[in-house]
Amino acid sequence: MGNRGSSEEGTIMGEDGHTPRLYEEVKRLDPQKWPIMYSPAYNIGFLGMEKLHPFDSGKWSKVYAFLLEAGMVKPESIIAPVEATRAELLVTHTEKYLESLNTSYNVAMVVEVPPVAILPNFIVQNRLLKPFRYQTSGTVMAGKLAMDRGWAINIGGGFHHCSSGEGGGFCAYADLTISIKFMFEHLDGIRKVMIVDFDAHQGNGHENDFSGDERVYIMDMYNRWIYPNDRRAKEVIKKKIELDVHTKDDTYLAHIRNQLPHALDAFRPDVVVYNAGTDILVGDPLGILDISAEGVVERDRLVFDEVRRKRHIPIFMVTSGGYQRNNSRVIADSILNLHKEGLITAPSEDPHIGEQLGDEAARLRPQEEGEGQAMTNGAVAEGDEQREESMEEDLN
Repeated sequence: MGNRGSSEEGTIMGEDGHTPRLYEEVKRLDPQKWPIMYSPAYNIGFLGMEKLHPFDSGKWSKVYAFLLEAGMVKPESIIAPVEATRAELLVTHTEKYLESLNTSYNVAMVVEVPPVAILPNFIVQNRLLKPFRYQTSGTVMAGKLAMDRGWAINIGGGFHHCSSGEGGGFCAYADLTISIKFMFEHLDGIRKVMIVDFDAHQGNGHENDFSGDERVYIMDMYNRWIYPNDRRAKEVIKKKIELDVHTKDDTYLAHIRNQLPHALDAFRPDVVVYNAGTDILVGDPLGILDISAEGVVERDRLVFDEVRRKRHIPIFMVTSGGYQRNNSRVIADSILNLHKEGLITAPSEDPHIGEQLGDEAARLRPQEEGEGQAMTNGAVAEGDEQREESMEEDLN
C-alpha cells in the first residue's frame, strides 16, 4: 500500500502490528461518542496572514461552537483526531512532494498566500500544515467510523485539489485519497467506493489519483467556468454535471434528485465519500453559484436520504470549500437538520449500536431492495449571522 515509513517518521501500523494506528484509535473510542471529528488543532492562524486568502481558516471551530450551542453535542461526546504521521501521508503522497513542503515558497504556492513564502518553515509547519495533518487523519478515521456506525462527519477535510504529487487550491494533503486507500487495504468488504463531490470546484486531485481505477466511481458537480478546469481529470469522472455561473436552487437540486439515484444504483458502492463544500452559496466570491442556505441544507438531506436511509450504504462527509463568514452557520444548520430528520443519530438513540460495533459483518451493507422508507422534509434551521463575530472573538 505504499511506504510504511521508519520509526522516526511514525508508522502506519498500530501496537498490534496488524491494524493501522488510526483505526486502532477508532477501536479505543467510547462507543457513546458521536462519529463526528473535530479538534481545536484544525484551526489555522499565524500573524494574520491566513486572512490574505478568502478561506475562513477558523470556520471549523465555529461549526463546532454552533453544534455545542444547539445542544446536539458536548465537548466529551465528539472525537478529536490525532495528527497524521509522515508514513500515513506516504500511503498516497510521494517523497518528493512531501519534501517540497519543507520549503515555504512551495507551501505558499499550494495555499495561494504569497507572503507565506517569507516565513521560516518551522512556523509554516506548525501553524499551517499541522492543522491540515490533523484534518487528514480525521478523514481517515471518519472512513473507519462510517463502516462501523453507518455514517461519520469530519468537520474539516475535503482537500480535493491535492493529488499524490501536487497540491493546490488551499489543499496540501490528499485526505480523500488517503482515506480511500486505507479502506481498500484494511477493511473487509470494501470493493467499490463512490466519491460524491458537490463542492463548487472540480475535484481534480482525487480524480487524478484514481485515474484508471475502476473500483472508484466519481460523481462531480461543479461550476464549469472556474478553477481548476482540469481537462485530463474530467475524463475520470463517471457522472459529470457541469454548472453555469449563478445556477440557482431549483436547477441544482433537480440535478441531484435526477442523477444521484441512478449513479448509486448503477455502481452499488460499499461506501460513499461525500465532499460537501459550501462554496456553492450565493455570494461566494470563488464558487460563483447562487445556492441559498436552505438549498445547501436540502442538498445534504437529499444525499444522506438517498445513500443512508434508502440504500443503507455507509457514508462519511467532509466540509471542503466555502469562502464566506456564514459558511459555518450553514454547515452547522445542515448537520442539525440531518439529526432532526433521523439521518444521523447519536449512539444513545441507536439501539443497535452495540451490535454494530461488536459484529464485523455489520460493515457490509444490506443488498436487499426496498429497505428504505420515505421521509418528509424538515424545517431548515435559521441562520444567526449576528452572533458570529462575537463567537469568533470568544474562540480566539
